[in-house]
Amino acid sequence: MIDTTRIQAITLDLDDTLWPVAPVIVHAENTLRDWLQQHLPRTAQLWQTPDLPREVRRAVVQRHPERRHDLSFLRREMIRDVMVQAGDAPGHADAAFEVFFAARQQVTLFEDSLGTLRALAGRYPLLALSNGNANVRQIGLGDCFVASIAASQVGCAKPDRRIFQAAADAAGLAPEQILHVGDDAQLDAQAAREAGMQAVWLNREGKPWPLETAPPPQIHTLATLVQWLLPR
Repeated sequence: MIDTTRIQAITLDLDDTLWPVAPVIVHAENTLRDWLQQHLPRTAQLWQTPDLPREVRRAVVQRHPERRHDLSFLRREMIRDVMVQAGDAPGHADAAFEVFFAARQQVTLFEDSLGTLRALAGRYPLLALSNGNANVRQIGLGDCFVASIAASQVGCAKPDRRIFQAAADAAGLAPEQILHVGDDAQLDAQAAREAGMQAVWLNREGKPWPLETAPPPQIHTLATLVQWLLPR
């Protein structure tokens, strides 16, 4: 079990922790495709070439390895590259990205997310800690969090311990005073422990612990956190 007496703040992963991310990305991709079809049909047609987005992403990462953690930058540059290949003006990339980005913020929370966040926020400072580019304020969860730590801001992504330290610094606490909660065994649970935090693995699907290390405490629903941390 976790040592609740040491916890002074909680960091939470976002994608697949507070909402399922796959349908969000599908929706954002479809929204971008529709916009391109309306405004830049040549780019739209090229974008739908099988495997092209993956190849373009690989090329962008090769050109900018120092930005591989910044998903918004990679997406914008991918769009720009395809526009150039299609013979369209690359200056449209910013507008196209904003269409994608706005759709990417349209999430459907897991049914236990909002109630858990509100309950925990009444007792602990909550910090979002994500490799992705979801924006908790645009999503409508800004009032639950005191800070949001993203890989694009820090310059590195989980499992790098520096992003966990950045969250601890933002909270004004030592890592051992923070509990991290996330769905990924390696990037969240194990990495947080290696960075000196306590960790809980959110294992909604009941998967076996995939690493050779001893498993951390695990939960199958976020609501369990309320039972552990806010006993009646």
